[in-house]
Amino acid sequence: MIAALIAAAALGGPSLANLSVSDGSTPFAGDRQLLTTVSPNGDGFRDHAIVRFRLNEAATVRMDVMRTNQSGELGSIQLAGGTTVRLPKGPGEVVWAPGRSTPPRTYILRLTLTDARGRTRVYGAYGPGRKPNAPVVRVQGVDAGFTRRSYVPGQAAELVVSCDAAFLRAQVFAYTGGPFPNAQRDLRTSGTAVTGSVRVDWSAHRNAPAPLRVVRAGNWRSGLYFLRLETDDGRVGYAPFVVRPRGLGEHPVAVVLSTYTWQAYNFEDANGDGWGDSWYVAGNQRTIDLQRPFLDFGIPFRFHDWDTTFITWLEQTGKQVDFITDDDLDQAASGDALADAYNLIVFPGHEEYVTQHMTEVVQRYRDLGGNLAFLAANNFFWQVRRDGDALTKVGLSRALGRPEAALVGVRYVGSNHGATQAPFVVAPTAPDWLLAGTGLVPGSSFGRYGIEIDARAQTSPTGTLLLASIPDLLGPGRTAEMTYYETRAGARVFAAGALNFAASAASSPVSQLLENVWARLSAP
Repeated sequence: MIAALIAAAALGGPSLANLSVSDGSTPFAGDRQLLTTVSPNGDGFRDHAIVRFRLNEAATVRMDVMRTNQSGELGSIQLAGGTTVRLPKGPGEVVWAPGRSTPPRTYILRLTLTDARGRTRVYGAYGPGRKPNAPVVRVQGVDAGFTRRSYVPGQAAELVVSCDAAFLRAQVFAYTGGPFPNAQRDLRTSGTAVTGSVRVDWSAHRNAPAPLRVVRAGNWRSGLYFLRLETDDGRVGYAPFVVRPRGLGEHPVAVVLSTYTWQAYNFEDANGDGWGDSWYVAGNQRTIDLQRPFLDFGIPFRFHDWDTTFITWLEQTGKQVDFITDDDLDQAASGDALADAYNLIVFPGHEEYVTQHMTEVVQRYRDLGGNLAFLAANNFFWQVRRDGDALTKVGLSRALGRPEAALVGVRYVGSNHGATQAPFVVAPTAPDWLLAGTGLVPGSSFGRYGIEIDARAQTSPTGTLLLASIPDLLGPGRTAEMTYYETRAGARVFAAGALNFAASAASSPVSQLLENVWARLSAP
């Protein structure tokens, strides 16, 4: 403390020593001097964060509660308002009591000191990947994540739960829809209940994460499911998992959910520094943990944009498919095995991150005549390496000699984060089979698309056909292109060329257009 005060005196102005934060009760596992966990439910247990320090001189102390975002900048929203106090030299404290509705995540408590001479010092203006110099508070909801992304029917499933509630209620919801008459619906996931609610005594685990082994995948059909965990005080969290087929090829079409990309865009702050643990937040971060619970109550980032509408379309149109994850595709023995199992493999979401093995087996599948449908954009763009549950960026696929356009038909052009979106315009070269029953003709326009876009490149397969385009969406010459190509081996490959194409799957005329693509590509 003396050394800190001497250093501050040399710099001049107000400063803090012995800065710490606590919940005023029993620390949660992982809490430390500048990190505490609170659960503001009014039960008197971990309801508020207490910041303590020693001032080197009298000063005004302002505490701002800051939420960080994915762009590596401090958010401007003060979720709890500002607290300003005038304190004398010596020991001091300020308290943050979050409201019950405060979203569960970490927050940086930025402290701004101002003395009588107007000199200021700020604690908490550090960026991602830097050592915290201000308190961080984790507002805890129900954090839960399965140890695997998929299970076969009947397989025991385990997840790790962090929550200081005494009791939990667990219930499984399916996003496959299906024959569950009069079943309960979950508003946040739009899922349908496939089990009743089970009450779990969690009183022995209020101070540390613990495994929950009561979940067993039932004899449910292949699809996407969520386990919902709810506390008596109304906190709720979700953990997604996929029921995969017992063996490849139970149905002739596979749908691959982009679980690697889900985690790349997961801004959960597991290490407690106030910033999300993603390379989208800290540019120098190269590795992510596939077992992290998802931020936003456990629902993957942009799940409702990338996945839900297409899965709904599958249900509404009676499609029977095998759902698999990136993990499952990564474990496929060979492209030959995929070709023996499936007529068509669909990538409905943002399949941006793939391992070398994934690229090799999908390319081999295509080379053997297997059909592919890419319903988003920016697919097979980054190569990653899988080491256990760690996923590490290796490099751009095109820089590693595997240009994505050679497989997908198009390559990533760019993004404007959705600032400008526009309709696709049907190209003169669009074939009759694609437009049948849609009411579209060359020159017609439909939908509003963008965010990230693709277009053909020199490495696109010979004869790649333009189906529709959004001219100059991102500026002159930066056009979104929907494409289709066939190979001598008989493979048929469709690429939407816009990130949010699948989000319009249930709307007209896209639903019929997608039916036409499905009919052509799912046939043997």
